[in-house]
Amino acid sequence: MGTPTRVAIYTRVSTEDQAKEGFSLDAQRDRLEAYCKARDWTIARCYVDDGHSGRDARRPAYQRMMAEREGWDTLLVIKMDRIHRNSRNFMEMMELLQEWGKNFVSATESFDTSTAMGRFVMDIIQRIAQLESEQIGERVYMGMSQKARTGPGTLGSAIPFGYELRGGRLLPEPAEAKVVQEMFEQCLAGEPTEEISSGLNRRGIPAKRGGRWTHARVLYILHNPLYAGFLRWDGIRRPADHAALVSRDVYNRAQAALQSRVIVPHLVRTPDTLPTMEVVAAGG
Repeated sequence: MGTPTRVAIYTRVSTEDQAKEGFSLDAQRDRLEAYCKARDWTIARCYVDDGHSGRDARRPAYQRMMAEREGWDTLLVIKMDRIHRNSRNFMEMMELLQEWGKNFVSATESFDTSTAMGRFVMDIIQRIAQLESEQIGERVYMGMSQKARTGPGTLGSAIPFGYELRGGRLLPEPAEAKVVQEMFEQCLAGEPTEEISSGLNRRGIPAKRGGRWTHARVLYILHNPLYAGFLRWDGIRRPADHAALVSRDVYNRAQAALQSRVIVPHLVRTPDTLPTMEVVAAGG
């Protein structure tokens, strides 16, 4: 009898997968254990990534499994998209497995990298999976673009400093809103953003989620037309339905003040980095 094949079982579900039938971690593991039993393989260890996207290779269990490769000979998954949804990441993994003398097996797709045909077909299927993932991304982008042009509410998941989210709407958070207004006042008074951030830190005023203020964080707020009552996304700017914390005149004068402090003219490239006064011109 030959040396038993030592198998690393890998299972994964993302947040979206958890709502789909047949993607549960228990269901994956049960089927993979049965597969090993049928082929008389020894399960060396099971690795589980719960709530992680297949497009990100920085998953804790996946990284640990690769680091512990001396303990297994074959990597077994229920489907190829459980290990990677990105063709580049998948091919990099396959190159590493080949370098280490390891095999990859997809149980339900009946592919085994010990055969040339298995390696070829697996590459084709992985590219199809990437195409599906990219198409989903395109549909999300189109939806965000449409919402940026006409829809109510906010764009993205982060709640901006100065506001709170209630009932799907941005409402001013009094204490933070006052800090934002002070930033614009200090900017118009000629105070550099480094001094504004240092002053906030000295006063013990935390940034969003308890972080410290930096030049970049202050500059982001001063350049963001959201505080003048506008939404900005991927080149789109339009009046929003949330309350402004500063007037359009104050916002526009702050942009002019910031732009006048730029020493190297060629660094002024797009309105996204240094918005001009016309970005939120009165009546627009």
